[in-house]
Amino acid sequence: MQRRTFINRSSSAALALALAPTIFIQEEKEYGILELMGKEDIELFGKGINLRKEAHDAFIEMKKAAYKDGIDLKIVSSYRSYDRQEAIFERKFLQYTDDDGMNPTDAIDKIIEYSTIPGTSRHHWGTDIDVVDGYRKVDGDVLVPHKYEGDGPYVDFKKWMDENSETYGFYLVYTNEPKRRGFKYEPWHYSYAPLSIPMLEQYRSKNVASIIIREDYYGAEHFTMNFLKSYIQNNILDINRKLL
Repeated sequence: MQRRTFINRSSSAALALALAPTIFIQEEKEYGILELMGKEDIELFGKGINLRKEAHDAFIEMKKAAYKDGIDLKIVSSYRSYDRQEAIFERKFLQYTDDDGMNPTDAIDKIIEYSTIPGTSRHHWGTDIDVVDGYRKVDGDVLVPHKYEGDGPYVDFKKWMDENSETYGFYLVYTNEPKRRGFKYEPWHYSYAPLSIPMLEQYRSKNVASIIIREDYYGAEHFTMNFLKSYIQNNILDINRKLL
């Protein structure tokens, strides 16, 4: 494929980050850029959980509490390596361009409605989970917003998480705040804040865009620095303010 073509994007205005005070004691740990981008192996805990130790232990406590209220917290996705995210991105890019006939820029726009560019996923950190109620038998894709609303199968799960998840350090990442930009509302995606807040802070201090623009996978040739900077501002940083 031809490399380094361009996406025509207008740069978004700078995101105003009015940070709410955090109650967490953030650990003094240095995270390298390769670790934050999912390019280094990290120690993970729990069969079917795959989180850093502190996040794993907090999830287990939350899961026990949910059991008592008739909810079975089941992780659909947690840690995801760079290579795994790259495979997801390439699969979707080829599907949208080759199978559906979309032009590359439109395909990328569609991908980043819900999926991240490799190296930018919070799932690289071992702190984030996509979670559902395992007691509910659901046909098809479980990670679609309408199943968490109205008479959907995960309404009770969502109500329980709204009332209890923050007690255990887990916060919804992509809220349904009307003015929020970037990734669409994901009522299933939670982050363990005591670890992910300092990790995001360090991630922001790295020049990630300069690394991503040199990567070589299907679709990456259409990235520009302006696009990547806008993407990071809107998709990575425009999240639940409690996680900033």
